[in-house]
Formats: sequence, structure tokens, C-alpha cells
Amino acid sequence: MVKLEEVPDEELDRPQAGPELEDDWDTDTGSDTTLSFSPAPSSAPRISHPCPPTDSDISEDSSDEIPDESLTDRIAALRDVIPPQQRRFLSSTFSSASSWFKTGLGWGGKTLWVVSTSALLLGVPWALAFAEEQQMVEMEREMKMQQSANEVSSPLRVRWMARIA
Repeated sequence: MVKLEEVPDEELDRPQAGPELEDDWDTDTGSDTTLSFSPAPSSAPRISHPCPPTDSDISEDSSDEIPDESLTDRIAALRDVIPPQQRRFLSSTFSSASSWFKTGLGWGGKTLWVVSTSALLLGVPWALAFAEEQQMVEMEREMKMQQSANEVSSPLRVRWMARIA
């Protein structure tokens, strides 16, 4: 059995930087309203820095507080937080979902392989034959146009030759 012990955090007990009196936050100098406030108790600690900490101060402070534990250590620590019955349920759900995902990827890869190789083996020769057939049809069309142009121009030549002679 695990025994839990609460450890007080020193950061929470440290005083915050900022004005000590509530009136110090008021920046509206032209206001007609008067604020009533009670002075801070004499037991309140005095802040030695008049301005809030800068980004460099914060980054220096936070770099000292980084624990030497990895992400896997933190995830392993969650084992104590989640009850065993829920851990078994999550584990079985995750393993079945990952199994379905792996099976789907396997089938998808095999299907993609069959489709792509079939397209290459059947589609490329068909496309080449189709392009060759289109060239042949175009050449026949050009030859017919040349023949019809020759037939149209040949009677004119005969007439022209007859006039010259």
C-alpha cells in the first residue's frame, strides 16, 4: 500500500511582487472618486524589488527548478493514480485499436500495391498503343486532305494548261 504525504511548497509561501497597497494599482489620477483603504498590516513582509521580475529573471529561476525526471518517468508515475481495472480497460482498448489500425494499414498497403502494379502493367502499354493509334489516324487524315487538295487543284491545272496551249 502506498502512503501519501503532503509536502508544503515554498513557492506558495513566498510574497508576490507588486504594490503593497490597493491604491498603488490605481492609475487614474483625474478621477473624482476617493478611495478608502486600510494600510497594510505591519507584519506584512516588505518587497525589496520595486519592479516585477523580468523574463530573464523568471527563466533563471525556472531553470533551477526543473526536476531530473523524463516523460516516461512521469507517465510511469501515473500508474499509481489510475486504478487497475481502468488501466486494464485502457490497455485492452488501446491494444485492440492499434491492432485494427495495423491490420488496416497492412490491407491498405497490399491493395495499393495491387492497384499500382496493375495500372503499370496494363495501363502503360494501353496508353502507348492508344497514342500510336491516334498518330496513325492523324496521318491518314493528313493524307486524305492532301489527296483531296490534289484532286481539287488538278482540274484547275488542266484548264490552265488548256488555255496556255
